[in-house]
Amino acid sequence: MAFALRKHDSEFDSQPIADINVTPLVDVMLVLLIVFMVAAPLMTSGIPVDLPKVQAKQLNDQKPPIVVSVDAGGGFFVDKREVPADGLLAALSEGSDNSKDRRIHVRADKTVPYGRVVEAMGAINSAGYSKVALVSEVPTGGAKSASAP
Repeated sequence: MAFALRKHDSEFDSQPIADINVTPLVDVMLVLLIVFMVAAPLMTSGIPVDLPKVQAKQLNDQKPPIVVSVDAGGGFFVDKREVPADGLLAALSEGSDNSKDRRIHVRADKTVPYGRVVEAMGAINSAGYSKVALVSEVPTGGAKSASAP
């Protein structure tokens, strides 16, 4: 505690205590920290965003990347060759010579539902490919770039 009990005798003069009790301050700060930790993830969901156009540097790699495209109808293409959804991983392993270290660029039409793009990226990632990037267009209509998630 931050106070002292003293006898009220004439030989002791009661002096004010100069110590600051920081326990309530720490308690309030911890409660605020917990409130913000719980509220922060809730603030990010439900915000409408338009993701396809970004300013990003172009990624350089020795081997050309394998391009996986999702057209407006939701169909999958691997390097301009249409593949069924269940044959996507087979076409990727064929195009990469079973090298899981190859870079894969995922391109999707702006009108494609987000779930369809995530489905493709999830299948690619679960197959063991770790270098997956989304391709977007520069806002000024220039060259295309890739941004890693």
